Amino acid sequence: MKRFPSIKKNSEYRSIYNTVKGKANGVLVMYVKDNGTEHNRLGISVSKKVGNSVVRHTFCRKIREIFRLNNYQTVQGKDIIVTARSRAGRASYDKLERDYLKLLEDHGIKVNIEN
Repeated sequence: MKRFPSIKKNSEYRSIYNTVKGKANGVLVMYVKDNGTEHNRLGISVSKKVGNSVVRHTFCRKIREIFRLNNYQTVQGKDIIVTARSRAGRASYDKLERDYLKLLEDHGIKVNIEN
């Protein structure tokens, strides 16, 4: 089984936070930076303000799935950090996906796929 492409090190998170400006909407904040590879990596940051561990883990699973299903619509070679706002724990999957895709557009890394 392939490993999920994620950002793990604290130094990587700090590097991204310090060099790029995040964009936000209803329930998410997104930071995007070039990573110099041919694939995207995802980092997720969820505070205890969002909810208990069950709520936070559910949020993380939803975001990972949204990333996985929509990665083909994204310019490759990026590190993407998604940070949850306090009301993210109550957001539906559809709301999270809409906000995620809108933030990709705001950062200019969403590729329009025509059928």
